[in-house]
Amino acid sequence: MNAASPPFADELSAYRQAWPDEAGNVEAFAALAIDAVDPYRRERLAGHFTASAFVVDRGGTRTLLTHHRKLDLWLQPGGHADGERDLPAVALQEAREETGLPGLRLEPGLFDLDRHWIPEHKGVPGHWHYDARYVVRAGEVETFVVSEESHDLAWRDIAELADDDHADASLRRMARKWLARNPA
Repeated sequence: MNAASPPFADELSAYRQAWPDEAGNVEAFAALAIDAVDPYRRERLAGHFTASAFVVDRGGTRTLLTHHRKLDLWLQPGGHADGERDLPAVALQEAREETGLPGLRLEPGLFDLDRHWIPEHKGVPGHWHYDARYVVRAGEVETFVVSEESHDLAWRDIAELADDDHADASLRRMARKWLARNPA
């Protein structure tokens, strides 16, 4: 992990300590970070980094989800790094662009890691996303704006999301992580 950009390498190390059961996943992210072919660019179809935001309301009980236009799933806001190596900044920018919420602020530290397959779309072959996820807190104004990338946005109760068998498995995992670190 030494050759990865120091901040991300440090985040991965701290994440491994916090979530030892996910060590294999951490190793996959660390190996990608030092790959000779730039893993921060979407053109790297063997797999590349993305970043997303677990957007949480001020009270810490709800998360804002987007009904993703391409994937037709309810997910957290996020997107491609497009060459940017500061993944927390990418997550914050994607949250701003996809929600229109003012006053968003990034909480320190890597919150979740998820490697998932993206199917072929409009001539782009299927490929792996290595998604680094960060907590982004909403400000006082919670009125969102639906972007072109979404069918809709909605605030969801995090405790309900954690137990929703119809929700994406990684969303349920993030909801459980949030509840474990922020018990009611």
